[in-house]
Amino acid sequence: MVIRHTIDHGSAHLSAEDLAALRENLHEQRLFRREQLRRLARPVTPHAGARRPRQAAAQIEVQVKLAASARMVLTDVEAALRRMAEGSYGTCHLCRRPVERERLMIVPQARYCARCQQVRETAP
Repeated sequence: MVIRHTIDHGSAHLSAEDLAALRENLHEQRLFRREQLRRLARPVTPHAGARRPRQAAAQIEVQVKLAASARMVLTDVEAALRRMAEGSYGTCHLCRRPVERERLMIVPQARYCARCQQVRETAP
């Protein structure tokens, strides 16, 4: 017999095992993003074939965009870990309904249920 514990009403669809796996995933993502940002903070050294200033500028632009993306994901991951600590993890920020378990398993830092996320993406 398997006894499944559930977390508060906002994330009742998540078992204690689910929550533990999601927390571990978020911690791993946080470590990865921090390391990524550390590496991206190094000065850009153009590739051997990149002798023109335009190529070096393109490399810097890519590095800047990668760092911005990594910072954004890191911010989302840390916010999800705070929500876990506060007990509000798994609750949509807009409609206050539970975020679907399947969605959290794919995007553990998700703030919105699939319906509200779609509304946000299609809004002007």
